[in-house]
Amino acid sequence: MSETILKVENLVIRYGEIRAVKGISFELRRGEILALIGANGAGKSTSLKLMSRILVPNSGRVSVTGRVSALLELGAGFHPDLTGRENIFLNGAVLGLSQRTLHERFDDIVEFSGLEDYIENQVKTYSSGMYARLGFAVAVNVDPDILLLDEVLAVGDSAFRQKCRAKIEEMRLGGRTVVIVSHDVSTINNICDRAVWIEKGKVRAEGTAVDVVTKYRAAADP
Repeated sequence: MSETILKVENLVIRYGEIRAVKGISFELRRGEILALIGANGAGKSTSLKLMSRILVPNSGRVSVTGRVSALLELGAGFHPDLTGRENIFLNGAVLGLSQRTLHERFDDIVEFSGLEDYIENQVKTYSSGMYARLGFAVAVNVDPDILLLDEVLAVGDSAFRQKCRAKIEEMRLGGRTVVIVSHDVSTINNICDRAVWIEKGKVRAEGTAVDVVTKYRAAADP
């Protein structure tokens, strides 16, 4: 059996008197693709931020083996007044790549994003789809062991979404681990091995993607 690469143990985080996450636990093994599903406000995005260590839990812990790359909010990590080119180097450095490595991978990042004609423009002129293209292109080109994605497959055109799905499958075959927050149950069923259903900050169900999605949809439409 492949090694555990990410372990979430009894995470709790509070905002004032509100507990946004209430004791979430699960494990991920190398090469797995996991979906976090649930209604808006259930705690999915907060859980991703805890996994990426952007947020620190009030209790519990996250154990990670290897490099984590995350695309959590549209435009996060980008400076609006800088160009696409400048933001690739800024965002890549934040994710831990050297300037030399970024120079070597720059053409691949731009080609994957499809933004060759706009890369010298300030990103504040970009559409939401263009933000997603650039962010995803950088995130997958830093050789992450674990990739965290929050609704990135919900923006952009269908051709780019398909390109993202193909890249995620390529990463899986290469032994990378991916965690996706998504409301797109078709995508979850097609590309994810497992799913965790989060409801009101707690894990309500965990198992194969198909089984958990079936339970989630049944509860939403009894």
